[in-house]
Amino acid sequence: MSSHREAPEIAKDPVADSSDLYAFVSPDKPDTVTLIANYVPLQLPSGGPNFFEFGDDVRYEIHIDNDGDGHPDVTYRFEFTTEITNPNSFLYNTGPIDSLDSKNWNRRQFYSLTRVTDGREHRLAHKLPCPPCNVGPLSTPKYADLVRQATYTLSTGERVFAGQRADGFFVDLGAIFDLGTLRPFQQLHVAGKKIFKAEGEPVNATDRMNVHSLAVQVPLKQVRRRASRYGPADAASVLGVWTSASRRQVRVLGDRVAQDTSTGPFTQVSRLGNPLFNEVIVPMSKKDLWNSLPPSEDKRFAQFVERPELAALLPALYPDVFPNLDKLNKSKKARADLVAILLTGVPAGLIDGFTNATGDVQADMLRLNTAIPPTRRPDRFGVLGGDLAGFPNGRRVADDVVSIALRAIAGVTVPLVDKTFRPDAAAGAVTPGLSAADVTAPFLANFPYLGTPYDGFNNPPASS
Repeated sequence: MSSHREAPEIAKDPVADSSDLYAFVSPDKPDTVTLIANYVPLQLPSGGPNFFEFGDDVRYEIHIDNDGDGHPDVTYRFEFTTEITNPNSFLYNTGPIDSLDSKNWNRRQFYSLTRVTDGREHRLAHKLPCPPCNVGPLSTPKYADLVRQATYTLSTGERVFAGQRADGFFVDLGAIFDLGTLRPFQQLHVAGKKIFKAEGEPVNATDRMNVHSLAVQVPLKQVRRRASRYGPADAASVLGVWTSASRRQVRVLGDRVAQDTSTGPFTQVSRLGNPLFNEVIVPMSKKDLWNSLPPSEDKRFAQFVERPELAALLPALYPDVFPNLDKLNKSKKARADLVAILLTGVPAGLIDGFTNATGDVQADMLRLNTAIPPTRRPDRFGVLGGDLAGFPNGRRVADDVVSIALRAIAGVTVPLVDKTFRPDAAAGAVTPGLSAADVTAPFLANFPYLGTPYDGFNNPPASS
């Protein structure tokens, strides 16, 4: 979660594993949209001497659909190369790294950025350097300075960064995957009531872990389709966003005199739109297939959105807590609310002043109505909390997407399409019990927004 190790095959390939995707109107630059795609999840900060990096053999892309057909109209493509400056050292660095061209830094990574619009490629930048991993106070003493050096404003208007960041996703993985336990309600769990006498304290399993982020801040005029106006009710204001990673179809392993080589066309091995979609909605047998397909093919998975397995599990795991949801499940009614949230966008008329519908094509995309301005005081529950600038209208870094998704699946959003349905009292309170306050590295107020990565020397913190 949100998409860390979410499918059997991509779990074996973390360099290509997309773990989180964010899309939001930039709070400090509201004429731009910020897109952040995270890869290489669950990084132990002290994991040297071969510290984490992007894959030179992976094509990373962030896609934007601005006409609702589930196909990209604008794509930002990142491709990486790695250089070793000292072939006789086993070390990542041989002294402090105080600049991106430091001679002490032995393994450096660069990338090119290409913008693809309607099939036409335009190289925006070539050989931009990434910052190093945050090794520790002796190796990377002024890490924030390195990040500033590695943040670029391009002549075409985009701002871009590619490198290590703190994982800002918060989730109690250990509890959730232990038979769906929610520690704040563990004493009500069908098995937990035999073990737990009271509620428990949640644990942020991804805290003090790092990821590698691709971040691009784009003027809205470069991603919206042309229209006479862009108001909150106008379809031209809505973008669909997803990220993907692709590899060459053929890889030939070298021998003692030849290097490994990759050839053939690129084939998609990972993608991510809405958080938790492949993780929680798609069944195990189809997860790898889902990762290989474009969003335009997601009608194949609509049945799992209409009748999600988790919605049936909640009443079974928490007896007598979700009676109304249980009755809804047994009625076999398709969950039109979840189809709207995850596959088509929320149409006008269901929520006052809000829509992010993209049309009839069922596609898992993170939909963002760019005409809805950033909120001065964001609510972590997004649209469910009355904050129309938050998830599922795009996704901000501090949005509590796990609680929002659980509450939607538990029935909170059913009244949007069925006024006769009354959600269970627990549906509006269900949560793993975490928030952005449980992320040790604070989020930034400006680009690239995710916090400074944890360094290997101080994680875990040394005992005093």
